[in-house]
Amino acid sequence: MTLIEDAKKGFLGKEHEKLATIENMDLNKFIRRIGNGKIVVPKNINRDTKLCSIGKGTSTKINANIGSSSKMEDMDIEVDKAKIAIEYGADALMDLSTGPDLKEFRKAIMKVSNVPIGTVPIYEAVVNKKGSIVDITEDDIFNAIINQAKEGVDFMTVHCGINKDLLSKFKETKRIMGIVSRGGTFLSHWMMHNDEENPLFKNYEYLLELAYEYDITISLGDGLRPGCLKDATDIVQVQELINLGLLVKKARNKNVQVIVEGPGHVPLNQVGTNIQIQKTICDEAPFYVLGPIVTDLSMGYDHISAAIGGALAAYSGADFLCYVTPSEHLSIPSLDDVKEGVIASKIAAQVADNALGLKSAWDKEIAVSLARKNFNWDEMFKLSFNSKKAKDYREKTPVDEDEMCSMCGEYCALKVGKDI
Repeated sequence: MTLIEDAKKGFLGKEHEKLATIENMDLNKFIRRIGNGKIVVPKNINRDTKLCSIGKGTSTKINANIGSSSKMEDMDIEVDKAKIAIEYGADALMDLSTGPDLKEFRKAIMKVSNVPIGTVPIYEAVVNKKGSIVDITEDDIFNAIINQAKEGVDFMTVHCGINKDLLSKFKETKRIMGIVSRGGTFLSHWMMHNDEENPLFKNYEYLLELAYEYDITISLGDGLRPGCLKDATDIVQVQELINLGLLVKKARNKNVQVIVEGPGHVPLNQVGTNIQIQKTICDEAPFYVLGPIVTDLSMGYDHISAAIGGALAAYSGADFLCYVTPSEHLSIPSLDDVKEGVIASKIAAQVADNALGLKSAWDKEIAVSLARKNFNWDEMFKLSFNSKKAKDYREKTPVDEDEMCSMCGEYCALKVGKDI
């Protein structure tokens, strides 16, 4: 029995009930939203995972992508990335490894992580065929899904929305960047070369059976997401979303948790529109967005662009922000890139949750303001997104008194104001 089935019957386990308290939500409302699919709690039955609720009325959650590439495999570094992402506040991790030893990397990352773990199974299918995309079979794809399900993967990105009809329409578009989703590219290339339907679309019922067996959360990937601002919100992106809306309904009917992935490059004025379209078409399924990045000129600073877009996206209704690092589009991220990416996304989430009036967010804002008023530096550091960095700034230009910093010195407004 899956979590949705339990919720439809009106009850949850004690560990799930605690989540309602954490989210300051009425328990009955929380149960009802899990039952109708508007909140998900990713957890494979084979893994002991820290529970995390994602969806309507919950605080905005953060995902961090890590993993090896075919050009760089260092297990110690990727394991350290997992640790540092969690340390700085990532609510979930996705292992996007594509190196030859991706299975070993996944097991090592899962071993040191207590948060939900996501994957893109088609990567494993392609790597197992030594990079021969057109030679993979339907069995290769589903064997990868089964293997990862047995290992305990909590949520999986599957690009089910691309079908032959949509791909034929895509050929008529005038996109600058074409298809930029790696999974979407793999499947599109395979479909065109073999003149076959997308196996994940054609065998969606079987996919749901596997997801049901292990209570895996299906993350419906946006294979035709835009790769630059000029390509955003075009016809094929929206038509794929319509396909995903139908697949959301099928998943819920089969008692499978499901979220929907959204675009990564969107002009600021279209961010809210994209969220509204998804929430309408997909019946308020939790929305998982990459960034979004709101200018294509921010290479080296894409985490800042993504934080701007992410704050507006979450305020507009997105539930799950996938971080973007400073190395996006340029290289595999370093440890510091992972840290900066997580922090930028956490800032975006906090900004949005403040604007949405979430009590948990405002409690933190009030606490840090009181600490600042009282010159309680230790409490300020504790509440900051990067306490070490904040403390380092304080200490690199020390002053003799606690009731000031080196910026204003004895003319500090708060210090002087105490006499008023």
